[in-house]
Amino acid sequence: MDYRDAFIYYGYRLAGAITPLIPPRCGYRLAEQLGALFYGRAASRRAVSDNVSHILGEPADSPRVQTVVQQVFRNQAKNYFDLLRVASLSAEEIRKSVHQIIGLEHLDAALARGRGVVLVTGHFGNFDLAGQILAVNGYKVTAVAEHLRPERLFRYVRAMRESHGLSFIPIDRPLRDIFRALRTNEIVGLALDRNVTDEGRLTEFFGQAARLPDGYLRLAWRTEAALIVAFCRRLPDNTFVITVEPEVELDHSNDFERDAKANMRKVLSIFEAYLSRYPDQWVYFQPVWLPCQAEHRRGVGVQPADEETPR
Repeated sequence: MDYRDAFIYYGYRLAGAITPLIPPRCGYRLAEQLGALFYGRAASRRAVSDNVSHILGEPADSPRVQTVVQQVFRNQAKNYFDLLRVASLSAEEIRKSVHQIIGLEHLDAALARGRGVVLVTGHFGNFDLAGQILAVNGYKVTAVAEHLRPERLFRYVRAMRESHGLSFIPIDRPLRDIFRALRTNEIVGLALDRNVTDEGRLTEFFGQAARLPDGYLRLAWRTEAALIVAFCRRLPDNTFVITVEPEVELDHSNDFERDAKANMRKVLSIFEAYLSRYPDQWVYFQPVWLPCQAEHRRGVGVQPADEETPR
């Protein structure tokens, strides 16, 4: 482990030791201040600004876009506060953090068919919490996560996330555990916006070309598991509303490429509706649309998200 990796790892350990001692009201207030600080200094602000610009249809440097971008950084800082104290919370405290769960009957109906559920969400609100609340309520959930570096940091963050029964596997690990979970009628959680492998599908998103992952489509199409979209939205009082959308009725023929185009549009139309209404909830720090993605690959003014916001 080099000096930089050691600094990151021990920084997380220190924060993980201190954060559970901070009262939530003070912690969220501090998180807002840190988020505003990172907004002013983070290189990834360019990517976030470009993403929000596409949602709002305004220039990236417009006051309205920058107001939303600043709130994105604040919300992400709050997510870190939640993550670093999750292992110290009781199951009842996690339940109390959720103001309302809407549409849980859609998940139950899908599980009743016995083929498992591919549950997809974006980096929206506090996406970690949706899995935690399902786990403490008795659902079996396996989530696929980016493999953080250094390895000790991945193991530490994974242990926090798994502290209430949620299971995490790194995306670069063999996928047999994912198929096993679906065969035993469990829930597999995947992201619909994090293109970790840079091999996503070229698609239209808010009317312009973007490259987004399609692994969740491939998995549901191949296994015939139910595909459900859900989001966990942060409220002003830092409680959450979890919304489980009705099952996506997938096209399923012998032509995956044709089906994938239609199925991805169904999923993204749901995501677009949420982002249009709550753009400040999209805590995503990498470029999504093609021109900014190209600059990102060349290293022009954009810091990789895995260096700043490990997910």
